[in-house]
Amino acid sequence: MWQEGSLCAQHCLNSLLQGPYFTAVELSSLAQKLDEEERQRMAECGEESEEYRKFLQQPSGNMDDSGYFSIQVISSALQVWGLELVPYTSADDRIDINDPSKMNSFICNYRDHWLTIRKIGKQWFNLNSLLAKPELISDTYLTLFFGTIKK
Repeated sequence: MWQEGSLCAQHCLNSLLQGPYFTAVELSSLAQKLDEEERQRMAECGEESEEYRKFLQQPSGNMDDSGYFSIQVISSALQVWGLELVPYTSADDRIDINDPSKMNSFICNYRDHWLTIRKIGKQWFNLNSLLAKPELISDTYLTLFFGTIKK
């Protein structure tokens, strides 16, 4: 899958799910829904407040004109499929930070670019949409890779 524009979140999700399941329009709708929920929460403090007026003047934190989507949009998209995004550095028992090869997939953000690292069969692949083709990753390199992108 080749990268189109800055729609890396779309490509990341579709690579993870192994199909064309999300369009930019669908992700934009999720982002707008999140924006509206945030607006409603901010309005609870008073629609006449300075904070609320400043909030309304800010651009969306969930998407931008280039097609970049936030982690919240990605998480909402995964929920549609009954999947949960768990931060790699969380204290969640499902995450083994010392042995990432025990996981099934990762969504990573490196230099404002979303990419998927996924186990297919018994092998790991970097499904970065900027690559010409999927890149095979060994279990050893997987651990090194996460050491690199966490910086």
